[in-house]
Amino acid sequence: MEQAEQLCATIRSMSDTPEKLIQLNTHLKGSDDALKRSLPVLNDQLALLDPAQYTLGWLYILNTMAGESPPPQGVDVFRAQVSTLINVGQVEQLRLAPEKFARLCKKLKDSCLSTGTPALAALPLKNAIRKIQPDKQYLTPQHVDFLQVCLLAKMYATAMDVLRDDVYEANPVLTGLVPRDFLLYCYYGGMAYCGMKRWPKALEMFQHAITAPAMALNAITVASYKKFVVVSLIHSDVVPAFPKYTSTIVQRHVKSCCQEYTELAAAYTTRNMAELRKCALSHEEVYKGDKNLGLVKQCVESLYKQNIQRLTQTYLTLSLADIAAAVELPSAKEAEMHVLHMIEDRDIHATINQKDGMVSFLEDPEQYHSVSMIQRLDAEVQNMMLLARKVAMVDEQVSTNSAYITKLMMKERHGRGFADHGEDFEIL
Repeated sequence: MEQAEQLCATIRSMSDTPEKLIQLNTHLKGSDDALKRSLPVLNDQLALLDPAQYTLGWLYILNTMAGESPPPQGVDVFRAQVSTLINVGQVEQLRLAPEKFARLCKKLKDSCLSTGTPALAALPLKNAIRKIQPDKQYLTPQHVDFLQVCLLAKMYATAMDVLRDDVYEANPVLTGLVPRDFLLYCYYGGMAYCGMKRWPKALEMFQHAITAPAMALNAITVASYKKFVVVSLIHSDVVPAFPKYTSTIVQRHVKSCCQEYTELAAAYTTRNMAELRKCALSHEEVYKGDKNLGLVKQCVESLYKQNIQRLTQTYLTLSLADIAAAVELPSAKEAEMHVLHMIEDRDIHATINQKDGMVSFLEDPEQYHSVSMIQRLDAEVQNMMLLARKVAMVDEQVSTNSAYITKLMMKERHGRGFADHGEDFEIL
């Protein structure tokens, strides 16, 4: 009791200036044992501190209590306290110990997952992202926790509130970010886009995870590649080659970990529905274990769509019965339903004559001169200009970085020695 009171007195006396706060942070880092010994009375002491003024003290005390399972003050009280800290805490104090803030947010997420209520953590974690971010272009560890609870709660639209902000910056000093957070952000983000059926964005996120610099293959990269293969087939019926900047270790070994998925891609390229179904069925347990069975089923169904789209390149009109026969659908009625869905999704442009069961394929009616299209093109141009400025800024930062210059000089000095030994020499 006396030790806890002394710690709280120290927190009060050292929270009034930036210089003292730095000293307080150092002091609290060395007070883990004292905090743990005071665990039974920490909640009472916490009630005597204003989180808006003594944010750093709250952060360390809550972290200590979060180490117990369940927290000594009770799960509901713990969640309310963390939410209060997120809402009213001073961001300057939180950034003195960003790794502690990241750990506390993770404990909040774990608390909600343990009771089967992931949705309860969504709003506090979203607020935590906005709290610790210098601006919306920064990636934080809280992005990962937020996307995970959104996925588990099937709140895909809520995940878009954060994913719609393009991320360009990563600052571990300010946010406590670690490399694993980036990989999980890409993986979970891709899954959220899959939930919204926004396949191009899902592919973009999975590709970021696959092409991230790597010295060894990891489980997140492998899982991302598996989903990348299936989503590529759904979206464009072909799996793209690895970009040139993909790590050599990934290019060499990831496919050997995904044999069932490369076989699926091979079966898809045959355009034979029976062959594709046979492959999907033979590896069903693997896909189920990877939690990709739903995506694989969508992949199988997408072959009907891809085959119907191919017919539009050859025919101007075709009967529903002929379409059913060409794409291996059981009946003309099934073919009609597929064509209707594709028209609704603007995958094709066509009309159906119900009287004689004929489908007329049309050209794309978009003339690209409407006000909405001009606004869309202008927005895309503005985004490209912003991206160009970002790339130029990063290029300048890298070009003047001492570590980069040193490695570049080493590479020039040794010539092709790295490549001769098969090393994956990456300049970071």
